[in-house]
Amino acid sequence: MRWTRSLIPTLREDPADAEAVSHKLMVRAGLVRQLAAGIYVYLPLGQRVLDKINAIIREEMNRIGGQEVTLPVLQPAEIWQQSGRWQVIGDEMFRLKDRNARDMCLGMTHEEVIAWIAAKELRSYRDLPQIWYQIQTKERDEARPRSGVLRTREFLMKDSYTLDLDEAGLAKAYDAHKEAYCRIFDRCGLRYHVVESDPGMMGGSGSHEFMAPSAAGEDEVALCERCGYAANVELARGVPTRPKFPAWPVEEVATPNARTIAEVAALLKIEPALMIKSLLYVAKDGPVLALVRGDQTLHEKKLARILGEFRPAHPDEVKTHLGAPVGSVGPVKVRIPIVADESLREGVYVAGGNKEGFHLKGVRPGKDFSPRFADLHVAQTGEGCAQCGAALKVERVIEVGNIFKLGTKYSVSLGAVVLDESGQERPIVMGSYGIGPARIAAAAVEQRHDADGIVWPWSIAPFHVHLLSVNAKDPVQTGVAEELYEELATAGIEVIYDDRDERPGVKFKDADLIGLPIRVTVGNAFVKEGLVEVRSRRDRTDRRVPKREAVVSVKELAQELGGR
Repeated sequence: MRWTRSLIPTLREDPADAEAVSHKLMVRAGLVRQLAAGIYVYLPLGQRVLDKINAIIREEMNRIGGQEVTLPVLQPAEIWQQSGRWQVIGDEMFRLKDRNARDMCLGMTHEEVIAWIAAKELRSYRDLPQIWYQIQTKERDEARPRSGVLRTREFLMKDSYTLDLDEAGLAKAYDAHKEAYCRIFDRCGLRYHVVESDPGMMGGSGSHEFMAPSAAGEDEVALCERCGYAANVELARGVPTRPKFPAWPVEEVATPNARTIAEVAALLKIEPALMIKSLLYVAKDGPVLALVRGDQTLHEKKLARILGEFRPAHPDEVKTHLGAPVGSVGPVKVRIPIVADESLREGVYVAGGNKEGFHLKGVRPGKDFSPRFADLHVAQTGEGCAQCGAALKVERVIEVGNIFKLGTKYSVSLGAVVLDESGQERPIVMGSYGIGPARIAAAAVEQRHDADGIVWPWSIAPFHVHLLSVNAKDPVQTGVAEELYEELATAGIEVIYDDRDERPGVKFKDADLIGLPIRVTVGNAFVKEGLVEVRSRRDRTDRRVPKREAVVSVKELAQELGGR
């Protein structure tokens, strides 16, 4: 491909609204352009990256027996109503009516459609197992699209679905997908963690996420290097260090104008770990007081597994139920249910006194109040691993894939049943598995870049070789570059030839910005010594070789960089 016949609109400056490195570099390198909030156009270089990723995905899905299908983005409301998700999913779903006033939606996922097909087409246990997959556009009315292609309203996803007769079959299909996903991410050059996760709106009995470490990530995972424990912080269990508890008697202490944990701890000259943070929520069955240690943060998804749907109490509700304003409430002598973090099972603490401007010192859980104990707090770096006791590390990550054991949630509601060997109807056992190709691309940029631009892994680079002549007006240089362009293309090497009449500095900066694995330069070294420069973008090492050896040198370097 010649640059002068291509659309590669590189930029010198970062876009004003970009914060994530991948957002900045994908725009500057001419891979994408934003049409509207959370809606992106993939330009030719960006599309080539997606095509490379999708090819890897297809190879690995076909390897485990996947069959590719294409499912509609526009879907009738009926199937979502049958599954119950029409009522559960909120504003994130794009909903519309057709000209006949029938409710429709734009699919953010396709479990319902798969179950509908299975109900129509599968009859017997002999029809199972099945693996169906697609690479399809999804639509989600994301409230806060940001970070470039990492958090969008329209996105590409590879989603696959397994259909089995029983849980044993699902377990086998689940493990096959887990292994296939690891191969996909390995081949795409990503560093990643496989972590336990919360199934959320998908439902089912279990799930894992594939998380690529990145400062731009919006998720966090807790990791133990000793035993290999890994979980999203939505599930992760950390064992906090036990503070040294004073022998306090129960007494009321004045805390005027001190409402926050930090303010009360500073006033009483104690560490926040010796305090109880009391938070009032309103669940379906009424108010509930949730407690964590003062140095902890409550994770609302952990609380939701206990309470179901809930909301934070309004300030007037706090005063009605607990007799004091926010900042002075605590668990002693209250008449509403209490759920407390496991770390509060023992010890002596300071808690709100349910009296404005006062706290209680010497409060003992289990003696002064009787809560239900559960894991509520967000695991933090340095806490002990719940499995082996070693220190946990919490890391920011990008979710690039997820897998779910759905069970019979969708097959029961949509009537997807088959006859087993005894002639009895049994609901099909389903699994659901997703990968975000654009997220893989962005995660690769996040993990592989330097001050000058992207450093693509060989497998998903838009091209493999960036060829340029330093002086486009020198017939000797351009003549040699033209010959190398033909030789590289004939050898089956993906090459883009920068044939622009531009200053050398512009060409070199664009080459570094786009970040193709190999740069081949025809310049002064050729004029003076007859040598061509072959450079690795990854480590910036140069090889100067005669023109006749340039293609061989490129092939050798390609092998070192992961080329096949």
